[in-house]
Amino acid sequence: MKTRTLIWIVVIWGTLTLVNYYFVPYFIVALEWLAMSLGLLIWTILQIVKTIKERKNLSKQRIISALTISILFLLTFYRQPVNGLIEKADWYVFYSKRSSVVDVVKEGKLTPNVSWNNWVCELPYEFPVISNGGNDIGISRNDSTGKVTVTFWVFRNFFSAPSTHFVYTDDQDEINEIENLIKNNPEDNWKIAENWYRTFHE
Repeated sequence: MKTRTLIWIVVIWGTLTLVNYYFVPYFIVALEWLAMSLGLLIWTILQIVKTIKERKNLSKQRIISALTISILFLLTFYRQPVNGLIEKADWYVFYSKRSSVVDVVKEGKLTPNVSWNNWVCELPYEFPVISNGGNDIGISRNDSTGKVTVTFWVFRNFFSAPSTHFVYTDDQDEINEIENLIKNNPEDNWKIAENWYRTFHE
């Protein structure tokens, strides 16, 4: 397999991974993951078989091809580390944009605006994607204190299945609930910055 072909394969894999992370609904991602994992597994086995057959006259390009396809299979099958890296990069890249959205919410210029839910707000733009699954955010306000909680989806699941979020809140009641989540499940929930949290729950 030529070097240029391998580069294109890696670029396409990376692009598809980013598209899945930001845009594709979970049930489609699950089917894609199954198909890609199976396809790359078969491709990896074929590369290994070819490498064994050519072991007496093994070329550098054959080794590179086998390693590349094998690594892509592992990164696809065990996708959590890759998604974790994207999540960390996403947090830093879009922190300022999310903070500006929070400021607008505090000013009362963004409020829940969908007919099917009393806390979801569709942002008036599609790009940049600061909340996965449609650039919707969740807005809740403590009526007694006026403090707000703004939820940005990182991984948006369906129905009652758990989703991953970046959450801003200055509401002490909400902070207490999140700190309880952190205490019970610190691997999936933690504080990122002042008033900012990463959560995983329904």
